[in-house]
Amino acid sequence: MENTKLFKWRHFEAAIILLCVRWYLRYALSYRDLKEMMRERGLIHRPYHYFSLSSSNYAPELEKRCRPHLKAWNDSWKVDETYIKVKNVWMYLYRAMDSEGNTIEFLLSPTRDAEAAKRFFLKALHATTDSTPQAQQVASPTAPTVPTPTRRTPRVINVDKNVAYPKAIANLKAAEVLPQHVELRQVKYLNNLIEQDHRFLKRLTKPGMGFFTFETAWRTVQGFEVMNMIRKGQLQGVAKGDVKEQVTLIAKLFGVAG
Repeated sequence: MENTKLFKWRHFEAAIILLCVRWYLRYALSYRDLKEMMRERGLIHRPYHYFSLSSSNYAPELEKRCRPHLKAWNDSWKVDETYIKVKNVWMYLYRAMDSEGNTIEFLLSPTRDAEAAKRFFLKALHATTDSTPQAQQVASPTAPTVPTPTRRTPRVINVDKNVAYPKAIANLKAAEVLPQHVELRQVKYLNNLIEQDHRFLKRLTKPGMGFFTFETAWRTVQGFEVMNMIRKGQLQGVAKGDVKEQVTLIAKLFGVAG
């Protein structure tokens, strides 16, 4: 989506919209909190002032623009699922990380079975063969050229005791989508790293007390996940904890002057 169309006819300037979207996706804020913060800064002058900065409008676009710039991950995968409430019903968020804590892929599903696990693995495997990163477009002017990383297919996949995972892996191997040499380990304690990473997302979803529709939940979760990737330093040219560079990166991705 072109930058001009993305922000066209919005009540606020692009820089203000990106600021609010970034804050909402990065910190544990409700939309009410965000409105009060904007009123405090004089950007919203009346309690009923129109406020159309819904993160679900921009989160998928942010993920799409960040994907080509992700760093490589290793071949030791950790897969687990956590829960997101949608209209008072628990949905299942499948997530995959490597052994260094880098997020690989995620998928929100209304079911927790072999078919859902298979869909998730297919999405994750697709991410390993997706478009190659283009670090030169977002790296800072003084940063050295970053070599194009190779996103590796898994050597080992660690999961919990969920019986759906072996079925999904067996189906993928039978269809020759997943190499036969890939090892599946069902050892729960080896997934401590990804279980700790779930906390970041749970903390963000708590202020909103759930979502009203599956589509809104999925679009917002895309933003939560990609901001988590940025926070962990997974994008090329941006170090972990370097907030200034993170802000600059997002502005460049959307063609907005910093």
